[in-house]
Amino acid sequence: MESIIQNQVMQVAQHVEQQLDAELDRLDNMDADDLESLREKRLKEMKKNQNQRQTWLAMGHGEYTEIPDEKEFFEVSKKSKDIVCLFFKDGSPRCKIADEHLKILAKKHVEARFCKLNVERCPFLTERLRIKIIPTIALISDSKTKDYIVGFTDLGNCDDFSTEMMEWRIAQSGAIAYNGDLMNPPEKGKKTKSLLGGKPKTIRGREDDGSDDDWD
Repeated sequence: MESIIQNQVMQVAQHVEQQLDAELDRLDNMDADDLESLREKRLKEMKKNQNQRQTWLAMGHGEYTEIPDEKEFFEVSKKSKDIVCLFFKDGSPRCKIADEHLKILAKKHVEARFCKLNVERCPFLTERLRIKIIPTIALISDSKTKDYIVGFTDLGNCDDFSTEMMEWRIAQSGAIAYNGDLMNPPEKGKKTKSLLGGKPKTIRGREDDGSDDDWD
């Protein structure tokens, strides 16, 4: 069995090596016309990406903003394909923590619209999306809710998680582009200073920990 596995690994390695050799040969044999064609293709891609970025920025991407009411939220969902929306309430310390991380990520990931909604001002939408624990981040694509980040349980079960941890968790829904390993959280075991100040706290209690009322 071990010999069979070794042979399979060798075959895969040889296949990859052959593909790399073929690609290197192709690049070595390119003439001036080929290089110019490749350059033009790359310039078109760069121009397309820049135009897309400008379109996103014009739609409010790149900033983390509060949406005042449900009507405005539905208008936003019609324009933006991917939305990262925090459902919050005033006076919640954990919502403030989420705010700080989302502000950073909004500037980094202009491909998604980052926003927040006050649950007390949007009761219909809160009920419709079954938001029961605050903070909750709804991850929406093509006007459909694909995923939820409920409380901080998925973010290390503590309030001193890193922005990279939230980025990784949001990326698992496909709402943002991500170059890291989606199978493993970043900086495993590493924690940052609590944005609340003072001694970091972990979650414990009922199954629905993450509600502002259920935190230590």
